[in-house]
Amino acid sequence: MACLRYWYTPEAWVHGGQWREYLDSLKRFVNAFSTAGIGLVFFFDGVIEQKKRDEWIKRRLRCNLEIAKIFQYIKANACQPGTEMFFIPSGLATFTRFALKSMGLNIKCSLQEADYEVANYARLNECMAILSQDTDFLIYDTVPYLSITKLSLEKLSTVMYSRGKLCHSLNLRMADLPLLACLLGNDTVPENTVDRLKYRCLDEYLPNGRTARQRKQIVAAVAHYICNVDHSHSGLREVKRNLPCHSDESLLEKGVESYILPGQSSPWLPRNKISPVTQQCEMPTCLNHRILQFAREKHINAESSMVYKVLIKGEVDCSNTLEDELDADLPGQAIIYRPARQSIYGILLSAEPNAQPDSARLYPTVKEWFVYPGNLLQQPDLVLALPPELPGGIPDLQTLWLTEGPAVEKLRYRMFLACFGLQDFVQEFLHLELPSTAVVCCLLLYMTLQVTTLCVEDLDAYLAQVVCIRDKPADHLAQIQVPHVDSRAVHLASLFVRGLSVLIAANSACGFPFKMVGLMPWEVFDGKLFHAKYLQSHNGCTMEDLLEKNDILVHEFQKMKFLINTVCAGKNRILQSKPRPLAPVRDRPDPHGGGSHHNFQRAQPTHHPRYQGRYPQPGWTNSAQAGRRSQPRPGSYNK
Repeated sequence: MACLRYWYTPEAWVHGGQWREYLDSLKRFVNAFSTAGIGLVFFFDGVIEQKKRDEWIKRRLRCNLEIAKIFQYIKANACQPGTEMFFIPSGLATFTRFALKSMGLNIKCSLQEADYEVANYARLNECMAILSQDTDFLIYDTVPYLSITKLSLEKLSTVMYSRGKLCHSLNLRMADLPLLACLLGNDTVPENTVDRLKYRCLDEYLPNGRTARQRKQIVAAVAHYICNVDHSHSGLREVKRNLPCHSDESLLEKGVESYILPGQSSPWLPRNKISPVTQQCEMPTCLNHRILQFAREKHINAESSMVYKVLIKGEVDCSNTLEDELDADLPGQAIIYRPARQSIYGILLSAEPNAQPDSARLYPTVKEWFVYPGNLLQQPDLVLALPPELPGGIPDLQTLWLTEGPAVEKLRYRMFLACFGLQDFVQEFLHLELPSTAVVCCLLLYMTLQVTTLCVEDLDAYLAQVVCIRDKPADHLAQIQVPHVDSRAVHLASLFVRGLSVLIAANSACGFPFKMVGLMPWEVFDGKLFHAKYLQSHNGCTMEDLLEKNDILVHEFQKMKFLINTVCAGKNRILQSKPRPLAPVRDRPDPHGGGSHHNFQRAQPTHHPRYQGRYPQPGWTNSAQAGRRSQPRPGSYNK
């Protein structure tokens, strides 16, 4: 996360992401190191381990509060908040993997805790250092740890955190650092488990009964306590007796062990207990080994999305999205794209030769940890894996992934469209000249069919920015001036970008009918450009002005819109015009300095939300597993 924040240098962040500017920022970062002869290896979290789920949930709920404040600010001031409220654009981590991959760099997606894999990889490969912002890298016995937030890219200088000096200042040995981390609280040992012990250490450490509670003093006090404990497994048992009686007896041992890299040992663990050289994921026995190996390699090399986690764990997650939970007019992206994800799960988990007919089979479920309004994440949503309804059923993964030929290529294309309920329109999509045009039309059609509150003006804004962005370089896009920020446009931008990540997952599941590069946001989306087109469209701009008086763009716009309108008409979805012009209501100060600006406010929508999905409302997904016919059916537009 710290690296993503460092890399995202564009000033605009609230509009959905300045993706071409971001791509240039990544290139500058990489070039600075390559010019100095330093090779880079990038690691990304591939899984969230169970021990970190509670902390992940806490962070997601905190982020919900931050996002609510961002939208409150936008509605009050009609501008982007200051940098103190910065929130990374939705999907940044997902798309960064593919961006770096496209530059020919060495990218790794973890199979377990990413910090652990990074520390171990760096040690085994004798890397120069780990560049990050995570104190765990100070605890692992591995290569030096450098700060990303203190990095000066021009000078290639930063701060190095020294384990040796830390141990010297605290009078500890290197092997004591894992226990220190546990007693201060970490992802394995919750802070509330060790709070009482920490403050008892502080009371004994500070002279004259002083009651200061600064972090630095707490660390010193806990270190002093460790110095006076026997450095052995029996000493660890003595420490455990000072924790609350209701706590897990093995908690401290698990916490210390989580920092011990393969082949290393610790005096705090049972004698001769050495961390295993490798940790293997449990492989489902019902799946072909070649299929699992293919999915595993694609996952590790950051060449696919979601697939491996579904096959191995039957569990997926999605972080926060910049969307307005108070806008009843627009559902959250997690709900909008759930039917598409169900189809993807169905292809992955139900694609078996000689499968039983629908009436005789039960469908597997996938655990979804997705953030959306009203979801407190107390448990995962259990979502049925419902394969698309196709004549002849779903092909097996061996055919989709490992077989070649023109017939299979057509099958992959049709399966991809089937994930979004568009399998009957293959020929219409094939008439589009560019693959990126086809995938954008697929996404916008799906959004239009799922969310009935999308109007003509919204679609025109989406299409206009898609055709207008093609030949615009990053520096041109950076100069776009957005007169004011509209909260609904911010929400719509996030929905589109999150939709791109669903396209990537569908492409991965269906054997890559499209090249991944055509699904990337820097190819088809720019936040400020979309925002400008949205404001123009809703304020009655002519089509010629919306498309910058370019006849070629007008022709492409009309072609895409004709396809979307034709398919929508075939599904009884008629887009309505509903412009939402904004009017100034009062002056506001410029948060970045300067004079005053107008504030804009929109009347509240008078109609009720309409969501056309297999799950019309959140909360239906925690039911017990059942056949397709016992579940809510798709809405009328999604049949």
